[in-house]
This record gives sequence, structure tokens and C-alpha cells, in this order.
Amino acid sequence: MKLTRLLVVSMIVWSSVMAAAQQEGLKLASANGEPDTAKSGMAGGVWSPALTGERRPLYRLHMSNVVDVSFTFAPEFNQSLTVQPDGFVTLRDVPETYVEGMTLPQFQEAIKLAYAEILHEPEVTVALKNFDKPYFIASGQVSHPGKYELRGDTTVMEALAIAGGLNGQAKHSQVVLFRRVADGLAETRVLNVKHMQNARDLTEDLHLKPGDLLFVPQNRISKLQRYLPASSLSTYVNPTQF
Repeated sequence: MKLTRLLVVSMIVWSSVMAAAQQEGLKLASANGEPDTAKSGMAGGVWSPALTGERRPLYRLHMSNVVDVSFTFAPEFNQSLTVQPDGFVTLRDVPETYVEGMTLPQFQEAIKLAYAEILHEPEVTVALKNFDKPYFIASGQVSHPGKYELRGDTTVMEALAIAGGLNGQAKHSQVVLFRRVADGLAETRVLNVKHMQNARDLTEDLHLKPGDLLFVPQNRISKLQRYLPASSLSTYVNPTQF
């Protein structure tokens, strides 16, 4: 009898310890910034950094960007800096600093740190003077393929309209959105534009980000047209399936 009671007590204590450990693990994961399934951008435990992430990220410095730097109490150090092809900027009286990929707040802190040895708690203001204008690219079976300036909030449907719309050879059901996530890594999403148009449902009409590429593939009818007489196409292919 005593042995049975001892086993029951041991099992209760063990369950309590495991529950506490699991709860502590969840707290640590949250403290470390690990996304959980309840957060935005999670679908079935899979994180999509580009197509479900922040829609308005801060601008990051690139090659040939020009930034004006002003020192409140040391105007003699005011200067205009250009991001070099190697990602560095040449600063006055201090070593070069690597800034490519930084946001303006990060760049401002880097300037303060660079001048901290010769200036006491420098107050710095930075202003982006010359930068790459946001753009998107429309390619494939659109009426006017090319590079377009991304002005304001623009969706995929709006971008296709800016590019002149889809031409007669376009495959409306498989428009591909390419979005660069990091160097050498891009995320893709296939959109059924035909369904959105027919259903009058723009739920999946994604908002573009700077640098996005829209590619509209060619449909099967136009591919076959090179090999079949135009009068025979209706015999082999039903156009309504496109």
C-alpha cells in the first residue's frame, strides 16, 4: 500500500516538473524572439519572411546612395557621403566605415560611433539625398514589359494594369511573383489572376515591395500556334480552359 502511494506521489511530482519545464521553454523561446504559430506570418508552423512579413520596411543603403551628414555642435565635420561600390563611405578625419545594408537610424549610430573618439557625444543628423527609387519589373506576356517606378501602395493587379495588362498569349492562372529575401535567395508566389477577375475577389491580390518581379508565362495555345495551322487550333485545344 505504501509503495502504491509512493508511486502515485512520484508521478504527480514528475508531471508538475515536466509542465513547468515546458512552460519555461515557451517563455524562453518568446524572449529569444522566436516566432510562434499565433504570430502574424505563421501558417502551419512555417514562417514566410517576404510575402507575409512587414509591408513597409525601412530603406537600406545601397551603392551610389548619397547621404548628407550634419553635426549640430561641430559643423566643420558636415559632409556629403557616397556609398562606394565596396559598401564603405569615406569619412573626414576618421577611418572608413562599412554602411551598405544599413537603415538611416543604423547609419546615424555608426557615424556617432566613428566620431566618438574625437568628439564628445556628437549629435548627428543624416538625410538621404540621392537614392534608388523604388521599382518593380513586369516581364513575360504583358503589353509593355519593363521596369516601373513603384509609387505608393501598389498591388499585383494594379501593377499589371500599369504594364498595359496581359496580352493574348498570357496564362492568366499562373502569374508568378518573385521577391528577393536575401542575397541569392528569392521567394516565389503563383497567383491565379483569372480567378481573381472572374470571382471579383481580390483577397489574394498581394501588395508589391520594391524590387519585386512579376512574370507572366505563355499559355499553351500560343506555344502550339508555331506548329499548328491557325484554322486547326480549335480542333486540338479548347480555349476556355485558359
